[in-house]
Amino acid sequence: MLAALAVATTAAHAAPGAHVRLPAAGELLVARAAIRATPSAHARVVRVLRQFRPDSQFQVVLAIRARRDAHRNWWYELSLPARPNGQRGWVRGDMVDLHGMRNRIVVHVRARTIEVRRAADGKLLLRSVVAVGKPGAETPLGRNFYVQGRFTPKDPFFGPFVLETSAYSKLSDWPGGGLAGIHGTNRPDLLGRAVSHGCVRVPNAVDRALEQLAPLGTPIDLLP
Repeated sequence: MLAALAVATTAAHAAPGAHVRLPAAGELLVARAAIRATPSAHARVVRVLRQFRPDSQFQVVLAIRARRDAHRNWWYELSLPARPNGQRGWVRGDMVDLHGMRNRIVVHVRARTIEVRRAADGKLLLRSVVAVGKPGAETPLGRNFYVQGRFTPKDPFFGPFVLETSAYSKLSDWPGGGLAGIHGTNRPDLLGRAVSHGCVRVPNAVDRALEQLAPLGTPIDLLP
């Protein structure tokens, strides 16, 4: 079922270091950012994120919690991309440029459905059947993954549009494997089944709707 598909614009950017409504997504303001285990400049470094990905695109980040340190400086807890799935870490507020996200994608893997809900009040904007990962290549599970890339594929296998997510699976439909995406399909007869290499396949009409409803940084919950 497709509900009203109004384009979901994002909120205005907050000044660097200022608090912003969560969940919030954006980009790094520095070439390299040390991501720490707790909101403290003295905490252990759990990851180093770079401003640009290997493909020269900006590294998108998603902030899910905020806290102030002893000096009243804001820190944000990030959902970290790549393995291990579900890793979190804290970054100083002045290192990121964030804006609040309007919508959230929710995939129920066993039910093989996808929903888009408005973040502010949970209003349902879209619901549809999907195909998910097959046994041995299951769609990864977890909360607060996010859209970290978007592109129009050349191969009709992927449908008209692709959302790259920050979740990783054992295998993948992508060359080289690993990344779990959300994309359309040239095999709609396989929707509702567990047949992919970890990606979530959607009808092409839904795929086109996601192009409008799921900008970079949109949070994604992949639930059992």
